[in-house]
Amino acid sequence: MPAVVIVGAQWGDEGKGKATDLLGDRIDYVVKFNGGNNAGHTVVIGDETYALHLLPSGILTPGVTPVIGNGVVVDLDVLAEELDGLEARGLDVSKLMVSSHAHVVTLYHRTLDKVTERFLGKRQIGTTGRGIGPTYADKINRVGIRIQDLFDEGILRQKVEGALEQKNHLLVKVYNRRAIEVDEVVTELLAHRERLAPMVADTSLELNKALDRGDTVLFEGGQATMLDVDHGTYPFVTSSNATSGGAATGAGVAPWRLTSIVGIIKAYTTRVGSGPFPTELDDASGDWLRDRGHEFGTTTGRPRRTGWFDAPIARYATRVNGITDYVLTKLDVLTGLEEIPVCVGYEVDGKKVDDVPWSQSDFHHATPIYESFPGWSENIEGAREFSDLPQAAQDYVTRLEDLMGQRVSVIGVGPSRDAVIVRHDLLPSS
Repeated sequence: MPAVVIVGAQWGDEGKGKATDLLGDRIDYVVKFNGGNNAGHTVVIGDETYALHLLPSGILTPGVTPVIGNGVVVDLDVLAEELDGLEARGLDVSKLMVSSHAHVVTLYHRTLDKVTERFLGKRQIGTTGRGIGPTYADKINRVGIRIQDLFDEGILRQKVEGALEQKNHLLVKVYNRRAIEVDEVVTELLAHRERLAPMVADTSLELNKALDRGDTVLFEGGQATMLDVDHGTYPFVTSSNATSGGAATGAGVAPWRLTSIVGIIKAYTTRVGSGPFPTELDDASGDWLRDRGHEFGTTTGRPRRTGWFDAPIARYATRVNGITDYVLTKLDVLTGLEEIPVCVGYEVDGKKVDDVPWSQSDFHHATPIYESFPGWSENIEGAREFSDLPQAAQDYVTRLEDLMGQRVSVIGVGPSRDAVIVRHDLLPSS
């Protein structure tokens, strides 16, 4: 039965939440498998706008069981705040399941993230300062705190003591900050235990049972391909696997369970934070895209860097994720342009290359090679069939399909929930 993975194909903020919401009434489970509250999904339902940071966007759809998988790092304060906000707006959040194996973001992770980033000066990576990287580092170093540890206070205290024994030396002697007390951290974490208890489960077991009985499961990736810790523009990346392979490890299901991989990609390109960005526009065109597309971070509010569509990145995303279908978002933002440039390759050291260079230095210095396509002036927000689009818009989408090496199955033509054109079903066996 369908086990669909949704991944961002650029540097994030492509509109993954909207794609998840589009499928919401046809799926049974929505699983967040990586990241934490360092990214956001904005979902518009009628006149209501919801900004989600830690919760899977499926929590907005009645009947869907939302799951926070083991690959996620959980800031319990943020989780409580988001749940309170949704309950205050009349939504039922009682079906949320949280993996007992998920790691917890603590006070000392947030503190270290902020002071370390400031300490880097010009070499800053551009983190959100929410403790995500330090939490994943502790996970890999085998000194992390997991959700299940909250239910054994003795174990929890031992783990916090062990972590702070090292981290307080760093905070005090290197960063000139105050030491963090063990009781301060333990008290903060235990305050969430009672509310959290009904949500905690062996989510891997539950998801495999769901797939065995024929339920449809949607795996929702945070961040995006070019921010993947292994496959992105390292070190300017997130601290988890945001590509499709992360769904298997981050949710505890076998790779053969995944029946389709849906890539979400904008009709242009954006990124937040530092790092290479070949098609970046530091001019009026970049400002125009930012203003027209409302390109400001859901989580941080930071203005996003903007640029034209980058086909080599799209081909790279198709390859490393095994993308079977694309959802092309924000096509409407390009309305009004006389010409639309698309990067079809790069020039590196005087040579034309068609793919993302394996060398970060080459990628940083790559000069985009553009093809220009005629634009359109007609308002396309009301289009619901591909034939409703102006011919120039149809030609643009068709050319992007050729360049990406995979079909565009859904096209976003406006910010509202129903402003989409569905060309192919994203659920393979429905």
